[in-house]
Amino acid sequence: VQLQASGGGLVQAGGSLRLSCAASGRIFSRYGMAWFRQAPGKEREFVATISRTGGSTYYADSVKERFTISRDNAKNTMYLQMNSLKPEDTAVYYCAASLNGWLPTGTEEYDLWGQGTLVTVSS
Repeated sequence: VQLQASGGGLVQAGGSLRLSCAASGRIFSRYGMAWFRQAPGKEREFVATISRTGGSTYYADSVKERFTISRDNAKNTMYLQMNSLKPEDTAVYYCAASLNGWLPTGTEEYDLWGQGTLVTVSS
């Protein structure tokens, strides 16, 4: 499976963006999926994760109630709907795929990574 993230851009605080992560290959549904982000000068951090069927999700406290992760296994695509964006959400957002565990949140638990898409939130 190869991953390609898209949908980033420049948005004003309070605005919305939807990120997509398109996966190649036929076994997308075998992977738990997640979004991470990395701001300049900071470590990559967990944002949200979704189970293989999409039936379970888990969010970082910083994005809970504002972001929604979802997936469409028929389209081999995962999404991140981001609402009420804040300047501190500015980062490169990465999608990742894991065969490990249940709703993992550590970067070391993910086997595959996309190339990242930049989200910039202006104040």
